[in-house]
Amino acid sequence: MGCMRLRIFLEPQQGATYEDQLAVARAAEDLGFDALFRSDHFLYMGDRGGGLPGPTDAWVTLAGLARDTSRIRLGTLMTAATFRYPGPLAVSVAQVDHMSGGRVEFGFGAGWFEEEHTAYGIPFPATARERFDRYEEQLDIITGLWRTPVGETFRYEGKHYRLSEGPALPKPKQEPRPPVLIGGTGPKRTPRLAAKYADEYNVPFTSVEDTAAAFERTRAAVRAAGRTTPMVYSAAQVLCAGKDEAEVARRAGRIGRQVPELRENGLAGTPNELVDKIGRFAEAGAERMYLQMLDMSDLDHLELVASQVVPQLG
Repeated sequence: MGCMRLRIFLEPQQGATYEDQLAVARAAEDLGFDALFRSDHFLYMGDRGGGLPGPTDAWVTLAGLARDTSRIRLGTLMTAATFRYPGPLAVSVAQVDHMSGGRVEFGFGAGWFEEEHTAYGIPFPATARERFDRYEEQLDIITGLWRTPVGETFRYEGKHYRLSEGPALPKPKQEPRPPVLIGGTGPKRTPRLAAKYADEYNVPFTSVEDTAAAFERTRAAVRAAGRTTPMVYSAAQVLCAGKDEAEVARRAGRIGRQVPELRENGLAGTPNELVDKIGRFAEAGAERMYLQMLDMSDLDHLELVASQVVPQLG
């Protein structure tokens, strides 16, 4: 398990200021975690009203973190294709990549949460097919803009998006581009798109067995595409660690979850339990784990993982 990297993943739409996110980012950086990722959502998720002070924009936040951190990598799980036009999004990500000194990773998904679209006046395509069609065109456009050589122009004629001869600027800091992450457990289209466009394939909040099956579908798509560049495989899991049972239970209570359910569906328990489960994901092929940290005020949670879990991963 020597190559397993742990990354911290935040859901700021549940109620977080920029300062809250910066505190986690700086703690994660100081503790040696590999990356800080955040969701791209505009609406609180849950039964009760909540989420004060309200959402923060993913790429505005990452631009700030790019200047307020120095080492940790920064990205999204996942930027929603429904929220932004592909041309301006390519500009934003390239700019934040420069602002960070080349530390950005671009997690990109089709978008799914209809309520946040209606809440903020964002058009939501009526069918999953149209969402994926638009998403695939955006993947084509964004990666095409980034790889167009300086001095040449980019043109695109799709069903949903058309770009005339554009300068395809600015270029990202990383060459040839920031890593692209595609995720989800869709059986056919997602593996095909990952094989074509992605540097990393991520399976969120799924059992070890189902994660392994999803990895295998994408490995098959990579082989079928004749791809020669390597694919990174990763998983995301909710985090609820404690030095003992009482601490595990306290942290579960803080995020409104039950310990048995978290043990089943996440990375929950003592440090040794986390090491065992991370090991099972590693055996399935995961090289990175994204730890969903739902209580952003609990920086001791990160310290526990850094001091008690990470040293056991090799």
